[in-house]
Amino acid sequence: MRRKFSMEIYDITIIGAGPVGMFAAFYAGMRQAKTKIIDSLPQLGGQLATLYPEKYIYDIPGYPAVKASDLVANLEKQLTTFNHSFHLNEEVLSITKEDEIIEITTTKGIHYSKAVILTLGSGSFQPRKLNVPEATTYEHHGLDYFVNDLMKYAGKKVAIAGGGDSAIDWALMLEPIASEVYLIHRRPEFRAHEHSVNLLKASSVNLLTPYLIDELSGENGELTAVRLKRVKSEETIELLIDSLIVNYGFTSNLEHLSTWGLESTRNAISVNSDMSTSIPGVYAAGDICSYKGKVKLIATGFGEAPTAVNNALHFINPKERTQPGHSTSLYDKKVPPK
Repeated sequence: MRRKFSMEIYDITIIGAGPVGMFAAFYAGMRQAKTKIIDSLPQLGGQLATLYPEKYIYDIPGYPAVKASDLVANLEKQLTTFNHSFHLNEEVLSITKEDEIIEITTTKGIHYSKAVILTLGSGSFQPRKLNVPEATTYEHHGLDYFVNDLMKYAGKKVAIAGGGDSAIDWALMLEPIASEVYLIHRRPEFRAHEHSVNLLKASSVNLLTPYLIDELSGENGELTAVRLKRVKSEETIELLIDSLIVNYGFTSNLEHLSTWGLESTRNAISVNSDMSTSIPGVYAAGDICSYKGKVKLIATGFGEAPTAVNNALHFINPKERTQPGHSTSLYDKKVPPK
């Protein structure tokens, strides 16, 4: 039985805490809306934070180039100006409308809101797990699928499994922090951007290719070693480590949309010019929404977010203006931007 959160009703609940969802939450705060954010990932930032933290983005207005992790950090700094409610590591299963209230059922409980803004991007992300019998035992005990705090690995021997951009990014970021870094990949060559691969080869990261993880072992419930098996060979290596980070990519899940009663295509929600969906009180912004001429860019989503917020507030209270004025007039004078 899922736990019902207190029957506290929020003005706006934003589902999806990627860059567009974060900006929507910030803007909702400027409009003094009581706001909640729900995301299936354990941290803010969506794909940018999880998959591409070290990649540069070149099409954000005002930034000739900005690292993905820096953009997320700035959005978080902007967002935390307001005292919003955050529910991370929580996947939304259903959205139903009961009278004037929208009921949001998640993997952890039930939430209530007057309006909802969907900023799901490409869907809820779940890591592809390591397929060895001991993996579940050591998850959170030396085996990680996310990196939330680099300093957690300071002075430690860290192995990273994966051959894509994110795996290489983590290896390069941990190189000056960890005492030793190993990168394990099942193919002889890496599939990341050439520039990243060149940086990797020039670094002190130990490259172990082509190898697969064959077995995990530990002491007192904590991971201490990983056995590697060379591809198409019986050769094995025993690697003594403190931590293993597995980055085999993520699966994107939009299957719940078909049961929510929203008018949608295979991978997007149809919206009107005010970002409203086919369910009254439910709006969408960012890559998850679709309309004629839609261009999927972060910058596009940043423009759609205030449109969704303003129209959601107008839906809640028709006396609210959908054109509320400039940001300098919206900020609570007691809470100046930092």
